[in-house]
Amino acid sequence: MPGFLLDAGATVLCSHGGQAAAAQPSPRVRAGGQPITTATAPHTVSGCPFNAGGSPMPCVTAQWTTGATRVRSLGAPVLLQDSQAVCAPNGTPVSVVTTQMRVQGK
Repeated sequence: MPGFLLDAGATVLCSHGGQAAAAQPSPRVRAGGQPITTATAPHTVSGCPFNAGGSPMPCVTAQWTTGATRVRSLGAPVLLQDSQAVCAPNGTPVSVVTTQMRVQGK
């Protein structure tokens, strides 16, 4: 199913509300003036308030498990608005809140 490509300016949140940002956007492809992101580069998470039993256990990184099946950048699948990721160390998902709305992939 087609979806909009995630760019470096996309708003991606862990399930606790922490902000995830692309650690290494693809330098070759741009959408809406921003570099796009690929499934091989993790996102770093900041501001996650998660606590387990009174001790902090915030999300630190988000590793993508799904990406585009037909569109690649530098050999890596690009990320789409419906791509899935898992946060480390606690295994919670992320949600894509906003991204550019011009370029779609499959």
